Amino acid sequence: MSKDKHYTIRDSSNISKTKKIILGIQHTFTMFGATVLVPIITGLDISVSLFLAGVGTLIFHFITKRKIPAFLGSSFAFIAPMLAVLALKTGITDVAEALSNGQGAQVAEGLAYARGGIVVAGLIYLILAVLIYFFGIEKIIKFFPPVVTGPIIIVIGLKLAPTAIDMASNHWGLAIISFLIVTIVSVFAKGFLKVVPVIIGLIGGYIVAVFIGNVDFTPITIAPVYGLPKFALPKFDFSTIMIVAPIALATMIEHIGDVLAIGSTVERDFIKDPGLHRTLVGDGVATAVSAMFGGPANTTYSENTGVLALTRVWDPLIMRIAAIFAIILGLSPKLGAVISTIPTAVIGGISIVLFGMIAAIGARTLVENQVDFTSSRNLIIAAVILVLGLGGATLPIKLGRLDFTLEGMALAAIIGIILNKLLPTE
Repeated sequence: MSKDKHYTIRDSSNISKTKKIILGIQHTFTMFGATVLVPIITGLDISVSLFLAGVGTLIFHFITKRKIPAFLGSSFAFIAPMLAVLALKTGITDVAEALSNGQGAQVAEGLAYARGGIVVAGLIYLILAVLIYFFGIEKIIKFFPPVVTGPIIIVIGLKLAPTAIDMASNHWGLAIISFLIVTIVSVFAKGFLKVVPVIIGLIGGYIVAVFIGNVDFTPITIAPVYGLPKFALPKFDFSTIMIVAPIALATMIEHIGDVLAIGSTVERDFIKDPGLHRTLVGDGVATAVSAMFGGPANTTYSENTGVLALTRVWDPLIMRIAAIFAIILGLSPKLGAVISTIPTAVIGGISIVLFGMIAAIGARTLVENQVDFTSSRNLIIAAVILVLGLGGATLPIKLGRLDFTLEGMALAAIIGIILNKLLPTE
């Protein structure tokens, strides 16, 4: 058994409650920035989004028999159609300007119709899950051999790379310090410290940021200690549903890629156990519930997969603890404000490690399965997935009133699957 294997934790029952809480908070810190960014961009309520991300994660764990160490946060895939619905229903094209001009009620009205479309999108997941359940998972698995899944996982990690660099570039000094702390702790620390490098990196980077005057404490002073999130019901309209719901066709492919990435990270086949039908139901129900009560679509978070790879703490219980803290943050604007004061550069420096870890797992998938890259067929499949996934390729699809765009990982995965079936094996 290698040294790294020695530190793998699949069952945290022997860990103290305090340590479990720290491990859970580490995942909460990791998901926070991306989860609140979606409501900031779209105009949804941040507290509602955090609360329902936690609830959605618990729903996912219940449906998947508590076997998958996944966290569900706000999905970026639905931002564009949500803003399109907002513009269609209200004429508002700049959310920030509209909110500053006192048009919050109009924004909420438009987003209610967008969330109606997201509820339907979540239900589409259930349809695919039913088909998989009755026709068998084997028919799905054969579409995802290592030559396809490896590059897809690489795309998941590298697609996030610009985000890490953008965040780090806000203050490269803080980013480098945070990066070095995480790296040093991960490589040289012993015992429990070795599995909480993200927490230590955040604390260390934050202390340095405070010392150099790079932290604004204003949000903490003005935020109330507690408050019930402003839940809101969706509205349904066929025209807006047709703008939003088809995005599920792309996000379901992303979901499969994320489940494969998590499985590769923790060395488990979640496609078979608890089954892809269960993961799809979990994601779909979590998304529908979130949109039903005022939140965005939910999705499994690659950011947290990076933490799994870095720390090798793979007990799903830790993710459920993180979910509970997300719910607490949704009920306490003061705690949310504390986390929001962490400089973006600190998170960026840490994300360089986390996102790179995901890409490295994709490469490991190719190596461990001995994918033969002397084969032109395999080279072409991998090359096309990487270029389409990372190059920003888009494919508009318009069939009557059905109008949506395939892009990024979803498009790359579909083309890779098709090539794998069409190109003859050598």
